[in-house]
Amino acid sequence: MKRSKILLTTLFAAAGMMAFAQDFSDPQYAKWGDTPEERKENILNSTFLKESVQNREYGAATEYLKILVEKCPTASENIYVNGISLYKNKIARAKSVAEKRGYVDSLMWVYDLRNQYFGDHATRGTVYILDRKARELLTYDASDRDGVRNAFVEAINASISSTGTADPELMAIYFKELCDDYKNDEIETTDVLNAYEWLSPHFENVSEEQEKHRTTFEACFGLSGAASCENLEALFAKKLAASPNDPKLLGQAVGLMSRANCDSEFFYNTAERYYEVQPSSETALFLAQAFQNKKEFGKANTYLREALKNETDNAERVKLLVRISVIEYAAQHISAAKEAAEDAIRIDPENGYAYFILAQTFAAGNGSCSGIAREATYWVAYDTMSKAVQRLDSEPDTKNNAQTLLSAYRRSFPTQEECFFNELKEGSVYVVPCGLAAGRSTTVRYR
Repeated sequence: MKRSKILLTTLFAAAGMMAFAQDFSDPQYAKWGDTPEERKENILNSTFLKESVQNREYGAATEYLKILVEKCPTASENIYVNGISLYKNKIARAKSVAEKRGYVDSLMWVYDLRNQYFGDHATRGTVYILDRKARELLTYDASDRDGVRNAFVEAINASISSTGTADPELMAIYFKELCDDYKNDEIETTDVLNAYEWLSPHFENVSEEQEKHRTTFEACFGLSGAASCENLEALFAKKLAASPNDPKLLGQAVGLMSRANCDSEFFYNTAERYYEVQPSSETALFLAQAFQNKKEFGKANTYLREALKNETDNAERVKLLVRISVIEYAAQHISAAKEAAEDAIRIDPENGYAYFILAQTFAAGNGSCSGIAREATYWVAYDTMSKAVQRLDSEPDTKNNAQTLLSAYRRSFPTQEECFFNELKEGSVYVVPCGLAAGRSTTVRYR
């Protein structure tokens, strides 16, 4: 301790000698005081402040800071840089909650002064200062919930006003804190919804490195409980009544309500209106799935076919065609299901799902056949389902279903006696004359 004080005294003396060597009547020192004597004294005090903080002489540093703020607050940014360092050190050494909070208040005071006098700094101005202030209030006194929220809102607003957007990390931290407060019944539902609406546009074009903050933002909203269907419908019903064809508003409503698994008429009507205003393959697929879940297969099919019209990638077209075949089959449109499945196979002969549906259409589409011809369609269904089984190794559940249907088709083969009376010999070629399998060549087999 003695050595520290000797060193400090030496440094102060050296600083004093340097100060006396300066001509403080020069206009460049005007910011330090009205007279050369005042300027010399305040420059020394600034040096003493820095050295006191570095040497952990916090009592002395506090006095120097007060003098500088009173006598020359605009003299140097370093007054506040050292002041911030001073109070962060005092916070770390506080012996009680009350003492710590007092130092936190002082830290916030220094940040406010720095913003007041140096907020126009080119790189460390208001945006930088308020960002640091908000983060440090959260770090040192997270229990001050109103203060934390207000500090972050002030920082975000300053950034948006200055640059048009805000730091994604800063926004994500704020929104997480807001959602935590909502869970603890400290704020209202509308506070969360309004904040989401305010901030979400600023996450639209974040960089790949910042994507994790957008994910955090969306996850917090989804888990907050504020994004219930009832709350969202109340929020967007009023907004859409005023701007029914605003694509951004419609897209936001559909995105949030779909994430909340809403299934009200308002939701479906909003989604359809969004597609009308801004049609896209992605929205069509979303609507198709939504109506499929509702078992409204007609509407689901309409939107799948809309998506198909706009899709040029063959792999995506195959997926759409398979889904169309499933929807058509579920709606008992067997012929349309067969056509979609065949279109998928023409593009991708290795798609197991397409064969899986196609086989079922052959088995179900023999209503116009009778006698041996009716039973013969099961040979074609069996052949086609066998191709599905060979191509469904990566989908064990569907493969098991296909194998079950294979057994069912085999049980439906004509008997040896029926084949004998129709002059059909096992292993011979047979062309189905009717039904959806008409014209298909197969092999005669006995049940």
